[in-house]
Amino acid sequence: MAASKRRIVPGWQGRYYEDFQVGDVYRSAVGRTVTETDNLLFTGLTLNTNQVHFNQQYCEQTRWGRILVNSCFTLSLIVGMSVPDVSMNVMANLGWEEVTLPHPVFVGDTLYAETEVLHTRESRSHPNVGIVNVRTRGINQNGRVVIDLTRSAMVYKRDAAPGRDLFPEVAGA
Repeated sequence: MAASKRRIVPGWQGRYYEDFQVGDVYRSAVGRTVTETDNLLFTGLTLNTNQVHFNQQYCEQTRWGRILVNSCFTLSLIVGMSVPDVSMNVMANLGWEEVTLPHPVFVGDTLYAETEVLHTRESRSHPNVGIVNVRTRGINQNGRVVIDLTRSAMVYKRDAAPGRDLFPEVAGA
């Protein structure tokens, strides 16, 4: 029997500057359900002492009647969910602007990220990157927008990106 030839198929390596087209919309491949542990760990790690994020008895006296998920966790999660589509090949994030939180997030909500390319341009100071401006929205399982933000990043051009072939050769193979 003939030996089979293995073919190494590269995984998704993200978009490079040349791949962004104004008006394109990227939707996260997966949703993410927010857990109580997510909220408590993030709130504790960031030393946020607002009881609305961890004290159920306190929250029962608020208009929501239950614990709110830390909005900085929501921002981090939604930006993170968009990394494979937007910033996997980023040289530097330049800023997050116009962050709004039109609807609260609660434990048990499942969030999705949707990103639209707003503007692209060559970098004047770094010829190996371009600047990409996007609008990212976090949307819950009911179709409610829970976070809406614009952001900008310096994205590597394909030929200038740092090496991706970092997978080690198997010893003795």
